[in-house]
Amino acid sequence: MAWIELELLTDRDAAPLLEAALENAGALAVTMDDGGDSLAGEIDSRAGLEAVLEPAPGATPLWRQLRIKALFEDDPAGTMQAEHAAETLAPQCLATPSLHRLDDRPWERVWLEDLHPQRFGQRLWICPRGQAVPEPDAVVIDLDPGLAFGTGHHATTALCLEWLDRTPLRGKTLLDFGCGSGILAITALKLGAARAIAIDHDPQALEATRENAEVNAVGERLCVGRPEELPREASDLVLANILAEPLMTLAPTLARLCKPDGLLALSGILTRQSEAVSAAYWPDFMMDPPVEREDWVLLTGRRRPSD
Repeated sequence: MAWIELELLTDRDAAPLLEAALENAGALAVTMDDGGDSLAGEIDSRAGLEAVLEPAPGATPLWRQLRIKALFEDDPAGTMQAEHAAETLAPQCLATPSLHRLDDRPWERVWLEDLHPQRFGQRLWICPRGQAVPEPDAVVIDLDPGLAFGTGHHATTALCLEWLDRTPLRGKTLLDFGCGSGILAITALKLGAARAIAIDHDPQALEATRENAEVNAVGERLCVGRPEELPREASDLVLANILAEPLMTLAPTLARLCKPDGLLALSGILTRQSEAVSAAYWPDFMMDPPVEREDWVLLTGRRRPSD
C-alpha cells in the first residue's frame, strides 16, 4: 500500500495546533522530528536549531523548529485531504508545505539501514541488531534503539562509550541518568559491572532499554525506572548524557547518588558550557580537564571523600 506524505516545517509553539489540525484533516499518522537536518541530539549552530532530546525530568522533548510529517491514504479522498491541509496550514508554516508519494515500507526499521557496527576504545563494539562484528573477541553490544535516542553515532554518546571502555568496571555499580536506549548502562554491564540502574522520564526509552538489556543477556542485573524512582543507595559510578542545563540542576542529586571516591561522567555538553557545568560539580567532585570532540565535551571527576 502507498501513502501520501505531507511535510510541514514549523516552530515549536505552533506544533500542537498543527498536529491537531492534521489529525482532524484525516491524517492516519503524525510524527515530529528536528526541523534541522542534524542527527538526533545535535545542535546545528549554523541554522540556530537546537535539538533537545534529553531535557530535565518531567519536561517534554521539543526542538525550536520541528518538521511534521503526516500520512494520508493514497486514494482520491486521501489526496484531497492532504492537499487541503497543505493549503490551509501553509500560513502557520516556516516553509511551503510539500507532498510526496511513499511506497509502503517497515518505516520503524528504515533508519537502521544506514547504521553499521562501530568500535569504541580498545574492545567495545556497538552493533545494530542482526549485523556482525569483525573481531571475535570483542565486547559486543547488540542494539536496537527503536524510538529512543542513543546509537553511539553522536559525539556525546561516543565519548561516554570510550570512557566506559577504559574505566575499570569489574564488580562495580553504575547509575545511568537519562538512559535513552540503555546503551551506556548495558555497555557497563557487558564490560563487567555487577549492577546498573537506568533512569529516564520517557516511557519509550525505558521500554527500549528493557528490550535491549534482554537481547544482551543483562536484564537480570539492570534496574530500569523513572526519575521519581531513583534509588536511595549510592553507586560506584554515575553517568549522565543529557544536556548542560539539566546537568547543572541535577548536580546535588547526582552527587548524593555517587559514593565517596566514586566516579562521575557527564556529557551532552557544548564546549562553551563545560566551565559552568564543571563549576556546578566542583564542590562535591575533583573534576578532570574536559575531553572534547566535535564541539562537545565529556566531563569526568571523582567524588570527594565524605567528612
